[in-house]
Amino acid sequence: MACRITSIKLRKTAFTLVEMLVAMGIGSIALASIASFSLYAGRSVISLANYAELESRSRLALDRMTQEIRQTRGLTDFTTSSLSFKDSDGAALSYVYDPAAKTLARLKDGQRNVLLEECESLTFGVFQRNPIGGSYEVYPTALPSTAKLIQVTWSCSRSILGAKVNSETVQLSRIVIRNHD
Repeated sequence: MACRITSIKLRKTAFTLVEMLVAMGIGSIALASIASFSLYAGRSVISLANYAELESRSRLALDRMTQEIRQTRGLTDFTTSSLSFKDSDGAALSYVYDPAAKTLARLKDGQRNVLLEECESLTFGVFQRNPIGGSYEVYPTALPSTAKLIQVTWSCSRSILGAKVNSETVQLSRIVIRNHD
């Protein structure tokens, strides 16, 4: 038996400069597309959470106002940014919009509770309950004593990464005062 040493020729395999540049270009494009998709998905998730929270706060504020206004004894004073009522217990109840602070607050018994924050605009309207013939509109009132219907319109918004992209608007909410003296 004869033993022979055979040589194994190793083949050198390396990337050329052109191959390396092409691979880096493809990798960069893939990473850029993944990064842009991640940024878009992140903004979308933040926007959805932001919208859900704005909608929830608006609904809670409107529910509380509706419940309390329906049970008041009547309107005592009003402007486009504030309402004052005689509450069912005889105490004063007020809702005041502060455009500088962008808040809607409830005032009763010396306590101030903020119902809405980041409120860009809010307007109160005061009407009689009688509808205008042939429409769903109601007659406006000039006196607090004849007011039976309160209309509330507001718009709240927030910024995401420095840009205002979410807004929740209560287009038209009408509340009827039930326990009028």
